[in-house]
Amino acid sequence: MNELFEKEINCPYCWERFTIAIEPSLEAGESYIEDCYVCCRPIDIYIAKINNDHVEIRINKIEGNEF
Repeated sequence: MNELFEKEINCPYCWERFTIAIEPSLEAGESYIEDCYVCCRPIDIYIAKINNDHVEIRINKIEGNEF
């Protein structure tokens, strides 16, 4: 399985909705930082669980980046 997982999320800062692509090489328990496509603030994306065609993620603000 080498296809990217696509996941629609809400930015935890501006609450705009957008789609992110998650690398299939990531494993449950890993996290990475991606900027919001709308407000450009960094979002901590935590890979909670990966099953065949489904990925469960958690998103969090990064402290100190609130306006």
